[in-house]
Amino acid sequence: MNAPIAIIGTGLAGLSAAQALHAAGLEVQLFDKSRGSGGRMASKRSDAGSLDLGAQYFTARDRRFVEVVQQWQARGWVAEWDPELYHYNANGLLPSPDEQVRWVGTPRMSAITRAMLGALPVHFACRITEAFHGEQHWTLLDAEGQSHGPFSSVIVATPAPQATGLLSAAPKLASAAASVIMEPTWAVALAFATPLETRVEGCFAQGSALDWVARNRSKPGRDGQLDSWVLHASSSWSKQHLDLDKEAVIERLHGAFAEMIGCPLPAPSFSLAHRWLYARPASGHEWGALADADLGLYACGDWCLSGRVEGAWLSGQEAARRLLEHRQ
Repeated sequence: MNAPIAIIGTGLAGLSAAQALHAAGLEVQLFDKSRGSGGRMASKRSDAGSLDLGAQYFTARDRRFVEVVQQWQARGWVAEWDPELYHYNANGLLPSPDEQVRWVGTPRMSAITRAMLGALPVHFACRITEAFHGEQHWTLLDAEGQSHGPFSSVIVATPAPQATGLLSAAPKLASAAASVIMEPTWAVALAFATPLETRVEGCFAQGSALDWVARNRSKPGRDGQLDSWVLHASSSWSKQHLDLDKEAVIERLHGAFAEMIGCPLPAPSFSLAHRWLYARPASGHEWGALADADLGLYACGDWCLSGRVEGAWLSGQEAARRLLEHRQ
């Protein structure tokens, strides 16, 4: 009997790999340092309803991903989001409609990864710090000093800076992961008791501390008494203010939002800030996934491809494909 496969990370890449391996009849065990699945597709429940603080929406271009998104839609996990889009730059706020089909999880972004996880065995709130390869099998060590195993293979599905240390048994993979620069993003949620008098539902910004804002309730399946908004700071602003305290981040981005939105902005009745240290890779790569098949060590994530949600899913599929190919 083969030992199970360990998958570290329950974001979209890890769950994509887990589903493919499970469908092929292999046993998997998942680990995540957070209390729930989703990674950067996680949503936060709050007094202002559920908030998508990470990925705001996603698009589907690759045929394989288009097909899987259609299945998700049929199951009620996702819906199309068609916001009134604007662009904000030195010329002010201008309508900016486009033909892009945008998808969101319903009733929140994390619904997708929660559904994908299903009944697969998972250890939450368990931060894996090391992966050791013995004579035959892998053993994982967590931050509490507990060991987990044995495993036949390990798939590391975390952001590249976190993956580097876990890939140390394969220096070539570790150095590839170490070469990836991931950029931070400060996310702020604001909610107002009285809806803002604006038609904006999504806005791309340039030359501001912000690079994106979204009106939460314009997304399908969102309810909530308050008019809640998610603001994403630009990578450069986030880098410059990486260690600013949360109250100051909220204040600064509230100010940038007031400048952008072009309507009176009352004090929010609710606010929170979240720092994504590894929000997105600075550039795309063409690896698909990283693999040392003889060792049984793999890595996947959006950073192995396009940096997009679709890239994360495709990368997980590729890691699973390489693992299965090696087993034949």
